[in-house]
Order: sequence, then structure tokens, then C-alpha cells
Amino acid sequence: MNELAKESSPYLLQHAQNPVYWKAWNEKTINEALNQERLIIVSIGYSACHWCHVMEHETFENDDAAKTMNAHFTSIKVDREERPDIDAVYMKAVQIMTQRGGWPLNVVCLPDGRPIWGGTYFKLDEWTETLEQLQKLYISKPEKLLEYADKLQEAISSLQHLPNEKTEMPTAILLEELVAKWTKSFDHDFGGMARVPKFMMPNNYDFLMRYGYQNKDENLLKFVDLTLTKMAYGGLFDTIEGGFSRYSVDMKWHVPHFEKMLYDNGQLLSLYANAFKRTKNPLYQEIIEKTISFLLTNLDNNEGGFYSALDADSLNENNILEEGAFYVWKKSELQRLIKDDFELFSTVFNINQFGHWEHGNYVLIQSESLEEIAQLFKITTSELHQKKKNWEKLLFFERQKRNAPRLDDKCLTSWNASALTGFVDSYKALKNPLHLELALKNGDFISEKLWSADGNLFRSYKNKKAKINAFLEDYACVIQSFIALFEVTFDEKWLNNAKQLMDYSLEHFFEPEKKLFNYTSTLDSDLIAKHYDIEDNVIPASNSMMARNLHLLSVHFGNSFYEKTAQEMLNQVLPNIDYPSAFSNWLNLALDFSDAKELAIVGPKALGELQEFNSHYLPHILISGSTKNSSLPFLSNRFQKDETLFYLCENKACQAPTHTFENVLKSIL
Repeated sequence: MNELAKESSPYLLQHAQNPVYWKAWNEKTINEALNQERLIIVSIGYSACHWCHVMEHETFENDDAAKTMNAHFTSIKVDREERPDIDAVYMKAVQIMTQRGGWPLNVVCLPDGRPIWGGTYFKLDEWTETLEQLQKLYISKPEKLLEYADKLQEAISSLQHLPNEKTEMPTAILLEELVAKWTKSFDHDFGGMARVPKFMMPNNYDFLMRYGYQNKDENLLKFVDLTLTKMAYGGLFDTIEGGFSRYSVDMKWHVPHFEKMLYDNGQLLSLYANAFKRTKNPLYQEIIEKTISFLLTNLDNNEGGFYSALDADSLNENNILEEGAFYVWKKSELQRLIKDDFELFSTVFNINQFGHWEHGNYVLIQSESLEEIAQLFKITTSELHQKKKNWEKLLFFERQKRNAPRLDDKCLTSWNASALTGFVDSYKALKNPLHLELALKNGDFISEKLWSADGNLFRSYKNKKAKINAFLEDYACVIQSFIALFEVTFDEKWLNNAKQLMDYSLEHFFEPEKKLFNYTSTLDSDLIAKHYDIEDNVIPASNSMMARNLHLLSVHFGNSFYEKTAQEMLNQVLPNIDYPSAFSNWLNLALDFSDAKELAIVGPKALGELQEFNSHYLPHILISGSTKNSSLPFLSNRFQKDETLFYLCENKACQAPTHTFENVLKSIL
């Protein structure tokens, strides 16, 4: 075994028996390469990545490739999920060099870590030939590589600077123009954006739903519902057991890359919960309940936390690793299992050309509502719902006979916090006590296992051990989730925890001259370039989350510095927005500042009234409250011993208190 056998990351352990002399990323490894003046190979991936497995099997398990790598290079494997900071820097380099990115990510660097060549997936011959050429060039003409490294380093650093632009355009008009531009990319047949691969991007639809609701734009709301419905109909969503895969490779959300990630499912819980509050659509409730069931069945670590992911690949009937083998069906197999109801089943789940993937494999997907299909077959909708449940149960037990996908059993802090927020939002929507119980257990898990006595968070947890000093993403997600816990419990412990983590972040991540947070703590070693996470992606940008957290905490704690900092961050980003889909969380912050109110519920019955409030879709209302006297500045002098009062505020001015939520609702709507 190579040195990766000492690691705990499932991805690194997958490579522990490669003939390549892999090392983990640490100061000792980097210093060794520098002292020996060897070129460095940095190979980055994650355990659920299909093409990472392919390149490992074809190349890194090959003795000839290993011979080349071992002879001339220091080879370092990186789990991008544990070290998103390293991944972000080298991804920028590869995108500059090749105009594309993805995983596996493979970069060759000078001994000081500066990249000189890179890309994603490489076939065996191309990989070894290029490595040999680079080594010859490094020996014969090192000045050429040094010159190229200097230019690339300059280009990477230049990406970190936002142009110093300002806009005098009113926020409402700016948002209107950006949304109008965005709508030109909509897929009006299947929802989502009109391109492939098709990612869910939950924050995009969270903003579009909020913007459509606050501006009474029915077309926008219909588009969001189209998207959520088509995503829920299957393929991308596992209708048998629940849980979403990362993305689909086609326009209709049908064939996914089959890996299931905690961060996607946590965020999608929040999205579908908010959509359910707005529409009361039972399909959305079904998605929430199935997704939570999937998380509990597959990713629960029995300590209050959740594991990271299920692999895309699993062993097929021939014991060969194959993408999607666990999830796909042959028509003959389905006919044998479903028997008398097969015609109805095949209509519901498209066992036809629409649902066919490749090589006789079908990925179950709906294209019509159960109401429409029930009418076609002259049965009741409730009868068809029951049949669908029975089919799914039958197929679930049949599928359990197959080889399950591999589990990535590390717990990541930010991903757990995203799931926590998802549980909170699910509780708000459905009022199921189990969802609140899961959220509180997860909050305790983060507080007790991932937050050190020195004040810092850790990034990763496995085998009852936390490691790796956390990144900005972790602080942003945890602060957001602790604020969310306060919003369903009125337990000020969570709000105070959020403030404590925010103050720690301001001390160790914030750069006042840039008015942005660095992705890496001041306590950690510098990489070849700093990373300021600004663009919202499958996970919203750390800086956009921190800015929204600052805004919320500024209200709760009456903190003008928090408010000023959030506003300055937004002012810096807004004028530079070109494609709004990459800035949707910033646009949510713009709405927070321009079109939002605050509601305080104070009194002995505040928690009961809170649950009623939380079941309504009111994205523009910040909620606070207490069942007793509170030291929070926003709640001071509001408590009355024998009555529960509602205080609706806007622009730091409050209306006269009222005794009923109905009266408040009239003022809000």
C-alpha cells in the first residue's frame, strides 16, 4: 500500500492500493517535493465520482503509468470534499488553461505548487506521454515552465479581483432586468435551464420563487412549479427510495449521474418545503418525506450527523463496476415483478422509448400526473396512488437484492448544516415533530463533535474524530442553520452560537480592504493563490451566505457593523452580475435589504403562534420572538406576562402591536 492507507477519506482509501506512490496533501509532502526539486502531480476527485473511478482503473492501477509517475513526480491525491480550498485554486488554473473543468481534476505543478499543465479525465497513453514530455522539458528548459507558471499565476490572481464598479440603478429595476435576461435561458418544456448537463441549483429556484411571489409574477411561479414537478417525476429523483442524484445528462431530468450527495438533498428539502408552503401541492410533500426517509436509511451516522454520499457506481450481475447498475431496470424484469398491472405501470413510469436509457435499461420516470393517467385508465386517483406505493415497495425490496453503491462515510460540516436547514424548513412546512428532532440532533452533533474549545469548526468527521480546520463554507452553512433552529424554537442558544461563529469568522476570514471573506482561515498555510468564493453554484457562495447571515444577525442583535458589512458586500457584487443564475443568493440578499419586514412574536403562547406563522410562505419576513423576557435587542421591552403580541416592523420602525396572527397577515399580504 502507498501512504494513503493512513488516511480516513473514503476517496483517498480507494487509491491506497494503487501502484502509484500516492501521498496526501500536507506540509511534509510539499516540503519534500520542494527539497527534491521534483514536479508535483495533484490529482483531485471524490468518492462518488464515476470518471474518477474510470481513470483510476485505466491509469492509476496501471504499472507502466505508475512507473512514470513514481520515477519523476511527487504524486498527491486530494479529496475535493475534504479540501475544497485546494480544489478551488487548481480548478481555476485548469479552467484558464482548457476553458473547462470537472473531476477528476489533474494538474502538474512546479515543486513550489504552481501549475504548469492540467485537465480532467485523461486516457492512459495521453497521460503517460504528456508526463514524460513535461519531465524532459523540466530538465532541458526549466525557464520555459517557470515563465508559463508566472503568467498562469498572474491570471489566477487576477480572477480574485472584482472591478470597482458602482450602480445608481434602483434595486427593483436592476432585479427586473436581470430576471428578464434570465428567462431567456428557461426550458419551458421540462423546467430548469435549456442546456445539458442539467443541475438542480436549488438556490436559483428559491430566488425565482421568492421574486415571483413578491412581485405577483404568475408566469415565473408557474415556471418554478414546472421545474420542481419535472424534477420530482423521476430519473433524477429516485422514486423507489427517495433522494436526488447530482444532475441529469439530458434535458428532461431523466438519466442522472447516479451519485447522491447530502448537500443536494439538504438544499432540495428546503426548496420543496418552501414550495409546499406556497402551493400545498401533495407531490412536494411526498418528495420531502421520501428524501428524509432516504437520508435516514442510507446516510444516518447514528450520532446525529449524516454521511456524505452514495457512489454512482455499483457492481452489476457480472460483478463489474457499472454506473447506475443499482437503479436501472430491464423490461422483462419489470414484467415479471408487476405482472397484471404492467400496462398501467408502464404508462406511469414510461417503460417505452421516453423512459429507455441504453442497452435495454430503463430509468423510471413519470411524464404525466397521476390524475391524468387515472382518468385515462378510468380508475380513481387515490387508487392509482396506492398502486404506485405498492409498486415502489415491491421494487424497493427487489432492488435490495442487488449490490448497493459504496458509501462515503465521512461527515462534512457544511453539508450537515445544509441538511439541518432542510430539516428545519421541512418542519416548518409539514409540522412533523420528527423533522424538528432530526434538526436538533444534527445541531447538537455539529456543536459537540465539530466545534472545538478554541472556537474553530472542523471540516470533516469520521471514526469519532474531527479533523481539518474548517473553511468559510462550513461557517456560512452552520451559522445559517443555527439561525434557522432559532426560527423554529425561539431558543436563543442557537442565535448566540451563530453570533459567536460569525465573530470568529470576522476575525479569521474577513478582509476589510476587500470587503469580502477569504475562503481559508488566517490560521492555515497559504496556497498558491487566495480564493474568494463569490459565485453561487450547486452550493451558494460562502460570501453570499455570510452576507445574508450578517444581515439577519444585524436585526436580531441590533448590530450596525453587521448591517454595514453585509450592505458593502452586496454593493460590491451587484454591479458585476452578468449571468444571474450564478448570483441568485446575492439577489436574495438584495430583496432582504429592499423589500423585507421583521416580525416579533412575544408572549406565553409565542411558540404555538410561531408554528402557524412558519407554515405560511412568507420569504420576505424575518421572524423572531420569545416566550419570556429576552435580552435580544430586537425583542427588548416587548414582553407582556399575560398576553402574546405581534410586532411587525419595517425600516427600523414598528407598527402598534396586535393580538392575532390574522391581523398581522393582513398587513403582510
